[in-house]
Formats: sequence, C-alpha cells, structure tokens
Amino acid sequence: MPPTPDPVEDNLDARPPPPPVFHVEQALLGALLLQPHRVADLTGISFEAFSTAGHGTLLTAIRSLPAPEPAEHAKTTTWLNRVLTAAGEQTRGLTTAYLHHLIQCCPEPRHAPAYARIIEAEHSRRLLRAAAHRLIQTTLDTSLPHRVATTLAEAGTLTTVVDDIATRFPTRSGPLPRTPATTPVTTRDEEAGEEERLLLATVTARPGSVERMRWLVPGDFTHPLHAGLWQCLTTLTRRGTPIDPVTVQWEAQHHGLVSAEAAEPRELLGLLSEPDGCEPEYWGEQILQRSLLTTAHHTGRRIETLTDDPATTTYQLVVGSRRALADLNSVRARWQDRSRAWICDFSSTQRTRAFSGGSR
Repeated sequence: MPPTPDPVEDNLDARPPPPPVFHVEQALLGALLLQPHRVADLTGISFEAFSTAGHGTLLTAIRSLPAPEPAEHAKTTTWLNRVLTAAGEQTRGLTTAYLHHLIQCCPEPRHAPAYARIIEAEHSRRLLRAAAHRLIQTTLDTSLPHRVATTLAEAGTLTTVVDDIATRFPTRSGPLPRTPATTPVTTRDEEAGEEERLLLATVTARPGSVERMRWLVPGDFTHPLHAGLWQCLTTLTRRGTPIDPVTVQWEAQHHGLVSAEAAEPRELLGLLSEPDGCEPEYWGEQILQRSLLTTAHHTGRRIETLTDDPATTTYQLVVGSRRALADLNSVRARWQDRSRAWICDFSSTQRTRAFSGGSR
C-alpha cells in the first residue's frame, strides 16, 4: 500500500492533523536517533509500516549505517549527518532541525520496541482495510470475465491478511468487537426477482430437481416470499408429498405466506404455473451466484467498517474479520458443492448413455 503524503516535505498547516500513529513514529525514530544501537531490538517493522515516506526512509537509512559508539555519538552529530544524507537521497525536505525534533519527541528510548509494535499494529489495520476494499470493488466490477472466481480469490487474499495479523499478534483475552453498523443496499433488483420466480415455477413443474439442489437455501433469495416458497418446496420434498401449484400453495398457507399483505392465492398459483424451458439448476446457479457476490460485498463492508473505527483493537479486528468471513465461507462451500454435484450428474448421465448404447 503506498504511503500517505509526507508531512515532512509538505506544509503541515495546510493539511489535516496527522493520525495518532504519526506521533508514535516520531517517538520511535527519535529513540533510534538518540540511541542507534536500539535498532537491533526491532525485527518485524519495515519501510511499509510507516504512514509517511519520510519516516520510512529514515528507518531505512538508520538501518543501513553501522551504529556509532555511544560515547562518540553523545559528543558529535557526525552519525546524524550521515543519516540525513542517506535519507535525503530518497526523500526531499528532511532537515537537521527535523531530526532534532524527532529526538525531542521521544519520551523514553527504552520503549522503542513498544513503539514499533504500535506502528506494526496500525500498518496491519491499513493492510486489512485495503484488502477489504479490493474485495468490495471486485464484487461490483461487472466487466470481469470470471467475476465469482476473482471475488473468491480476493476473499482468499483477505483471509491470508487476517491470518498473518493473527500470527503476528497472538490472541489474548479481551472484549469482543462490536458488530459494525453497516447500511445494507436496499435497491430492488427486478432481474433477481424474475430469476427467482422462474426457478420456483420450473421446480414446481419438475420437483425432482429440488433434491439435487441442496446447495440452495432460502437465504439466497432476495425476496422474502420467494425464500418462503423455496422453503415450502424443500419441506414437501422431504415429506415425499406430491408437488404442484396447488399443494405448494397449501403449504405456503401454513407458512403464513398466503394473505392480503403477503400474496393472494390467485397470485401464488399464477407465479407457480409459468415454468421456463431451462433446467432448474440453471436458475438456481444464477441465484446462488448473486447470493455469493452479495455476501462477499457485505463481508468486505463489515471488515472495512471495523478498520475505520479507531477504538477497534488488533485482537478485535481479527475476531470481527473472521466472523464476517465465516458467512462468506458458508456460501463458498455451497457454491463448490454445486460444482461437484454438476460434475457427478454429468458423469452419471454419460455412463448411462454408454451402457444403453446411446453414445455412438
């Protein structure tokens, strides 16, 4: 992730106040400038962890130069001048005065490892936010040739970021994260509604397909009435009850779906009596694909909201992100089940044709 604009080389009066971690970075660099040997205590922090390019360049310069003898360093500015020269080759605007300012910003050089840990934690937050944002943008990009596969790949990258943070910051006891208050998208999708109606009518005409579509659940539907009707169809299939528009309507009545507020009987019969020529699995796949993309989008937004709250600790970021990813992983598993079921059905059909002499 590219560093933010460097306040070292810009006019701070013309910019918003720097984030809190900026002052932690100043304290760490001040500690290393004052007592250079303490750089050996820092192992995990790197240039990318800093919020500005100037600060990251200073760390790189400090590490590139041999630490001076403490007694000599206390009497001269030779080593500081070398650091300034090395850093100045990469970043404009660094001055001797700023290096002395950094030294004054450090309350206790012995706390350098603690400062570095804080900086790493904030860098992890930025990495997590960036990965969540990429996932969100991928779910919205209709130009992608393989949108679901790309979305799942970004979800995998996001999961890796969460796992890396958990490894670097081991779990400890503490309050669980608050559930982020994200605002769901409420725009009506007419295309989704039409696909759901076609599935319900086609499955009612060919009820044997319900058993083959266990990977589809009511939560995948965008319309509550359609979700309820799918639940009715799966219930009738489980009981072994004959399925047609009339029996489905009767079951829907028991589920509270038949009323003036929900749907009139004539409306339900009409919805269930207009099947499509396509296989039910085709419409089911469209519905599940939309559910997966929607869930991925919501997952990204939940994690992004967590990272935007400065009160959220690193531990809470890990726990909250894993909770959000669990919902997506559930839909991903059903998407993979759909693929396996399709392969098994195709192989079974091919074997049947071969034994019957149909494939010549």
